[in-house]
Amino acid sequence: MEPCQIFQCWYQNIDIYDNTTFGQSFNQKVKPQAHLRTGKRHFTCQQCGIRFTLKGSWNRHMRIHTGQKPYTCQQCGDSFALHRNLKVHMRIHTGEKPYSCLQCGKSFSNQGNLKVHMRIHTGEKPYICPQCGKSFTQKVCFEAHIRIHTGEKPFTCQQCGRSFTQKGTFNRHMRVHTGEKPYTCQHCGKSFFHTGEKPYTCQQCGKSFKRKGNLHSHMRIHTGGSPYTCQHCGKSFTQKGSINRHLRIHTGEKPYTCIQCGKSFSFTQKVRFEAHIRIHTGEKPFTCQQCGKSFNQHRTLKDHMRIHTGEKPFTCQRCGRSFTQKGTFNRHMRVHTGEKPYTCQHCGKSFCQRNLNVHMRIHTGEKPYTCPQCGKCFTQKVCFEAHIRIHTGEKPFTCQMCGESFNQHRTLKDHMRVHTGEKPFTCQQCGKSFTQRRTIKDHMRVHTGEKPFTCKNGMEHVSINIEP
Repeated sequence: MEPCQIFQCWYQNIDIYDNTTFGQSFNQKVKPQAHLRTGKRHFTCQQCGIRFTLKGSWNRHMRIHTGQKPYTCQQCGDSFALHRNLKVHMRIHTGEKPYSCLQCGKSFSNQGNLKVHMRIHTGEKPYICPQCGKSFTQKVCFEAHIRIHTGEKPFTCQQCGRSFTQKGTFNRHMRVHTGEKPYTCQHCGKSFFHTGEKPYTCQQCGKSFKRKGNLHSHMRIHTGGSPYTCQHCGKSFTQKGSINRHLRIHTGEKPYTCIQCGKSFSFTQKVRFEAHIRIHTGEKPFTCQQCGKSFNQHRTLKDHMRIHTGEKPFTCQRCGRSFTQKGTFNRHMRVHTGEKPYTCQHCGKSFCQRNLNVHMRIHTGEKPYTCPQCGKCFTQKVCFEAHIRIHTGEKPFTCQMCGESFNQHRTLKDHMRVHTGEKPFTCQQCGKSFTQRRTIKDHMRVHTGEKPFTCKNGMEHVSINIEP
């Protein structure tokens, strides 16, 4: 073929030949010299060794090493190494989604996302973990999963040294330091760290989660599944974090030590160690957006938020009672199991931890709660708070049936028996029942003959019985 024929084919974007074959087609207008170079790769990257047939391809590749990004978005300022990447990026601003799923109609801004989406319908999971066999639809999820086995955490915060396995988690963490709040409420204009969107909902209790993995972990509360088993003692756990904490019992290793008080923490307790340091510094970086209260741990803020949401995710399967915190739920379960793991060294009586602390004040005589108005002291906080209401006149506990109010919940509980007719206190000698404990106490004097009240005028002891 003469040079003029080659030029004509290139100019008109028609068939052209490569050394020997006539009739090859192209989807772009390419120079005849480039086409004749088929099979020959004259341009080699000196850094990674990849070879290219076209100088333009080599130039674009070199930007990977140089970091050059000559194409800049005029709307947001983001830069790109390739023009086609800028073109795809522009669809974020224009809202254009030219690639549509033929099965469900969902649209995407680039073809790669459509390809990944199609695996939802086909069930294809091409990325398989060689260690545990778990499969994934996306390469990024597969790579993040691999780090579970390797322990690699490539994304490190330069400000606090904390490391993460996923870039998304790292980006969210950085907002703690930068104070960035990229998500704005369309109604009031207030900004937040997170979207608050929780698309994964438990069908049994209605609780929602931001991540699918968190929903799977939550479901074990209902199913009772405990897939994580300790190889030392055989104890099983529903969460990986729980078994990691448990393993510290066997290893006993605590490399993180507080220089101020000497308290030590294990490898898996780095976050708790950082939170502990804030006890000394007074730093409270986690703030409630609703009431402004601040906390030194994100976990504490998360528990606090349930006061505003009313959420009670921990439900007792025996009596149906729900709780906002897991610790409170665990203590409640001892009501059903009868477990009392803590024993008083003075009298041998057994309690749960909190009740043992209160009980010990009987032996020590400690009364840490003092009324600032009258000086009366109390061993328990709940009794102290109830006493304070005597001075303030506050009566926060109201009967829903008659409207009468009380300063103690216990008094309201006793009052409700007037409406229900319940008489839970029964005399073991005559079988008579009473609505209140103090009434049966007075009644028992009929049987014992006790007369604890003495007339000031010198008369003999008398017993007063409300209900003989």
